[in-house]
Amino acid sequence: MNQVMDVLLKRKSVRAYEERQISAEVRADILKATLRAPTAGNLMLYSIVDVTDQAIKDRLAVTCDNQPFIARAPMVWLFLADYQRWHDYFLASGVEEICAQKKIPMRKPEQGDLFLACCDALIAAQNAVIAAESFGIGSCYIGDIMEQYETHKELFNLPQYTFPICLLVFGYPTQQQKDREYTSRFDEKFIVFENQYRHLDKTEFDAMFAECEQQMPRGKAMQGIANYGQATYLRKFAADFTVEMTRSVRLMLKEWMK
Repeated sequence: MNQVMDVLLKRKSVRAYEERQISAEVRADILKATLRAPTAGNLMLYSIVDVTDQAIKDRLAVTCDNQPFIARAPMVWLFLADYQRWHDYFLASGVEEICAQKKIPMRKPEQGDLFLACCDALIAAQNAVIAAESFGIGSCYIGDIMEQYETHKELFNLPQYTFPICLLVFGYPTQQQKDREYTSRFDEKFIVFENQYRHLDKTEFDAMFAECEQQMPRGKAMQGIANYGQATYLRKFAADFTVEMTRSVRLMLKEWMK
């Protein structure tokens, strides 16, 4: 197995870090790899906020669903889907004038532009994750950055055409984290289809989630819950943080389309 495959297959989320800083040289190399990520039309529709202020890290540890390890991470990067930069450049380049001259409306960023920018930002984030992993630095995606939009907008001075799509925290893993078992993934037969999408049937779902069912806790908190599907729905899709994320994202979309 080559080194790249080894890094990809052994990567796992890391939420506990040694009290060890990431050197400026390693940080610079991770950033170089990040900025080489594939990007739509070479537009680089993303920005990265390097969070170095401990007070901001402490705040994020609270606003991102109360996760204290965020505050202890030596490197924290916020990835923004960003069309603001291009919109500003278009205005500075006289696009309004050329549109008026040609009698066509100047189009502002819309839903499709947002989704494309989100793709750019997430691809760049994954480059950062793998580059960090190659240096022995663990990482964890924090999707909760999409919650609490009003707070994060003020905290990072976010303009209209930016969208905080993910937060990444980095650090050298503790020995306990190194020794921790990898989380399993679903078998490819349930994920990869040939040519067309295919709905799974009950038998396939039973096979797909057999391991999850075996590992599911059976304590008092699980009373009345019959299976892993019900447990996951209540723990994830109907949870308070998901309701807040939905509210927050709806507000961000409204702001983007305003």
